[in-house]
Formats: sequence, C-alpha cells, structure tokens
Amino acid sequence: MPHFSPTDPTPHALGFAMPPEWAPHAATWLGWPADDELWFGHLTGVRDEFAQLVRTIAHFEPVQLLVRGEESELDARTRLSGADVTPFPITLHRQALDDVWLRDSGPIFVTRGKQLSLVNWRFNAWGGKFEYEHDNQVPEYVAGALGLAHWDRPEVLEGGGLEVNGAGVGLTTRSCFLTDTRNPGMTEADYAALLKETLGLKKLLWLGGGLENDHTDGHIDTITRFVNESTIVTSVADDSQDANFAVMQRNLAALREMTDLDGQPFRVVELPLPAARLEGAEGRLPPTYANFYIGNGFVVVPQYHDANDKAALEALRPLFPGREVIGLPSRQIIEGGGSFHCVTQQQPVGEAWQGE
Repeated sequence: MPHFSPTDPTPHALGFAMPPEWAPHAATWLGWPADDELWFGHLTGVRDEFAQLVRTIAHFEPVQLLVRGEESELDARTRLSGADVTPFPITLHRQALDDVWLRDSGPIFVTRGKQLSLVNWRFNAWGGKFEYEHDNQVPEYVAGALGLAHWDRPEVLEGGGLEVNGAGVGLTTRSCFLTDTRNPGMTEADYAALLKETLGLKKLLWLGGGLENDHTDGHIDTITRFVNESTIVTSVADDSQDANFAVMQRNLAALREMTDLDGQPFRVVELPLPAARLEGAEGRLPPTYANFYIGNGFVVVPQYHDANDKAALEALRPLFPGREVIGLPSRQIIEGGGSFHCVTQQQPVGEAWQGE
C-alpha cells in the first residue's frame, strides 16, 4: 500500500480527519497480554480481566486481537473459548508485540466520507521508558491487514494523549506533549499546526497535568474525556490532602473557561477518582474511571473494587443515552499503569482508501 510522507499532501489537505470515538466502529483492535514481568507477576489475573473485556466488546462489534506468539495465541483461544457465541467475531493476528497499549502504539484512523485511512506516528514508549521496537511496527501491520494507503509521520504521538470532539476541537496536557523525550523543541503552536494538518483539528485546548505516578506523563484519557461535541467529563479527587486534588481542581477550573469553535462553553461534568489509594510494585498506581472505552452501543468502565465504583457508573450513564454503560474489573490491569481505553483502538467504519 502507498505510504505518504510529511512532504506529500497531508490528510487535512485531502479532506481526511479523525472522527470521535463515538462514531460507528468497524472493529476494536487490542493486543493480548504476554509478559508476566511487565505485569509484576499479575499476568494470569490480567488475562482473566482481558478475556472479560474482549468478550464484552465482541457482543457489540468485531474484535481484531494481536497475539505475539504461539503461547499467547493458545492462551487467548483457551480463555476466549465459548466467545464464538457472541454476535461478532474475534479474529486473531500473529504480530510481534512488546506490550498491549494499542491506544498509544497503534495507529490513529482518519476518514473522508466513506473512506478510511490511518496515520502512523512514531512510538517510543512514553519517552523511552520501556522496550518499544515491536510496538512501533503495529500501525504498519494494521495498515497492511486492512489494505490502507496511509501517512507515516516522524513525530512521536500517542492516542491516549489526545481527545477529540468530532467538531474540530482537541484536548491534551502540557505535562505529556511538551516533554523533551517526545518531540524536543515542539511548542503548543507547533502541535496545533501538526494536528490540524494530520487529524483535521481546528482548535487545540491544553490542561496542565495528569495523575500522580502516571508513566505516560499525564495522558488526557486518564483524567478528562469528551462524551459528545459539547460535553466533557473530568476527574476530581475527594481528599484535599491527595496529591491529585490540586491538579484536578486546576484542570476543572481551566475546562470551565474553555470554549468550542463557536465560542460556546462546554458542559463540564465531574467524575470521582477511586477513593482508595492503590499501591503497585513501583509505587502509587493511577486508577481512574475516565479511562472508559466507547463502542457501538456500549461503554466499558473500569472498576477497582472501590467505594466509588458505583458512583462513577451512575455519573456516566446519563451521559451516554442509547449506550449500555458496563462496569468491568480492572484491578489487575491497572497494575500495568492503564486500563480499558489504553488497551483499545477503534477502527471507524469506512472503505479502505487506496490513495489518490
């Protein structure tokens, strides 16, 4: 399939843009967990929770599941046995993987009318924190599997670091995008220009930072999410002594001052963080309910056996009319530092673009 470089016409120039997560999906892409060391000895429990997540998604839309080898494929098939009774298929692909965070290592899809393409960004494991050579090849694999002409970009950009509302507005954090370990020297204005040309964004909004001890340097998808064109849900902490409290309050205040392309304020809804502090092998974990995943007719929300689990579901359900809001366990998955949104990547509905 044709590859387009930064010197070729950009997606924006050809009329492509990134659709919002709630636009119709053709499938969800995930990777199967495989490395017990990366999961600090929790791999069995992580795989159990992944199996529940995959089965749930396959009840609503097709699943494309990457497995890195024979052991992973056998384990996935075993744990997903019986999933063939779901209305949609689960298709396994053999592809080398370092880890499973496809929101960041996978492609970002763009559409033009009924046509589908993708942007292949460079992935460096959140500034070189982990191995990433195999994960950096995932977008090329996906493009080949779908037969997509696509764009290859030299910049580092992770899908979890960007939220879009489908109406020209994007939202991110300075703590993530402006790190020197991603794209040294790039400014807010540089990112705004880049995301306009690659993803069709007309306005890029910035929050200060994310959760304590988040190895992504504060991805937006762990704290603040668009749920429709005009509504934002954002995390807040209950305990004023918590290190996350002041950061989340500053984000809340900033969001209340932000506007859309027409200068209209967004509706901002508060979402509690889990009440209990969770500790992992490398210190505090960043559990959050904002890391939900929106699919065809459903939303899956991580649950942590926490006192705020039910309250989070009750806060989110009114925001998704026509979708079933489902709580699923993520107490083991969070040991790796993320949850459902981090491990998924939606493929919008569209016919494979072959190039101009």
